[in-house]
Amino acid sequence: MEVKVIDSKGKATSKKVTLSDEIFGIEPNDHAIYLDVKQHLANRRQGTHKSKERAEIAGSTRKIKKQKGTGGARAGSIKSGTRVGGGRIFGPRPRNYHFKLNIKLKRLARKSAFAYKAKSDSILILEDMSLATPKTAEFKSLLASLNLTNEKVLMIVGSENENVYLSSRNLQRVKVVPAESVNTYDVLNAKKLVMTESSIEVIEKILN
Repeated sequence: MEVKVIDSKGKATSKKVTLSDEIFGIEPNDHAIYLDVKQHLANRRQGTHKSKERAEIAGSTRKIKKQKGTGGARAGSIKSGTRVGGGRIFGPRPRNYHFKLNIKLKRLARKSAFAYKAKSDSILILEDMSLATPKTAEFKSLLASLNLTNEKVLMIVGSENENVYLSSRNLQRVKVVPAESVNTYDVLNAKKLVMTESSIEVIEKILN
C-alpha cells in the first residue's frame, strides 16, 4: 500500500512510502481491539474509591428501641446500612483494576486499529519535522495547512520531540506521541492519524 508524503504546507511531495500489508492491510480483529481498549481504560483507573461500612461509622452503640412489643422490626444500631446516616452495605473499597494481556494479542489489536484507519483513508504521512522553539501558533498553522483544524488528531513521531509536544499540548483535540508509545485506544479515538516518515519504520519494527 503506497501513500504520498506531504510537507508541512499540506502539499504532496515527490516521495512515497509503502505501508506494510502485514500491519495496515490485515483483516481487523474486533475482539482483540475490545480486550486491549478494555485493559487500557482499566489500567488508567486509580481505584481509590472508598465508602464507610457500618463498622467504620462513628455513633452510639445504644440499642435504639426495645426488642419486642413495638409492632415494628427489630433495630439494634443506628449504624445499620438500612438507616439514614448508617454505613454503606457492600460499598466500594480501594482496589487495583489492572490486568494483563498477552503481547501477541496487544500487537494484533494495534495492527487491527491501524488497518481500520488505512481502510477509511484516515492516515496522512508527513515529512519529518522539527520546531526550533515550542510555539502553539506554528503547530496550529500546520494543522490548518493539513485541513485538520477541527478534527481530533493523533500525531505519531519517530522519536520524542520535545518542541512538537510542547507546541501541541494546549490543543484539546490533538495528541502527539512517539511511535514506540502508541496504543490501540489512541489510534481508534482519533479521527485522523498524522504519521511522520520516521515513525513508520519504528512501528513496523515493533509490530513485526
